[in-house]
Amino acid sequence: VAGGYIAANFKDAKVAVVHDKTPYGQGLADETKKAMNAAGVTEVMYEGVNIGDKDFSALVTKMKDAGVTFVYWGGLHTEAGLLMRQAADQGVKLQFMSGDGIVSNELSSIAGPAVEGTLMTFVPDRRKKPAAAALVEKFRAAGFEPEAYTLYSYAALQIVAAAANKVGKSDDAQAVAAAIKASGAWATTIG
Repeated sequence: VAGGYIAANFKDAKVAVVHDKTPYGQGLADETKKAMNAAGVTEVMYEGVNIGDKDFSALVTKMKDAGVTFVYWGGLHTEAGLLMRQAADQGVKLQFMSGDGIVSNELSSIAGPAVEGTLMTFVPDRRKKPAAAALVEKFRAAGFEPEAYTLYSYAALQIVAAAANKVGKSDDAQAVAAAIKASGAWATTIG
């Protein structure tokens, strides 16, 4: 989706594809690059950084020298936020895009104003589903924002609990797994 979006909306941009060298981050970057290239857009840079890196000044300088205007990031919010902030601090104006790895309120805490305008791909926000309203309010009342995969994880536990109850509150993992597989649908907070 991201590769096609970049090709359709930023075909004249000088694109850098940057990832965190993890199976998730590099995999996301590589698939986006593949789709973008297939749609006729070729990146001017393809770089990997290490998880835990804090100083991206050399990378930002390299982007500046290459005239990069658009960065597709494959990785998590921690390094993405630092990269955004450091680029802005060096006066480099970049449009950022990433996937679900940046879905965290911490991104804006790290990146500051540089986060504004960031694009991302993710499924629809399940917090907005009427079936999730009561649970979302419980989380918020406890001081926790159920962002990203919180409601998906909660739904998975709802399914495990329902299946365990179905087989007599069993702690037999095989019986619970069989019950999960035997049912075609489970009612959860996300549907």
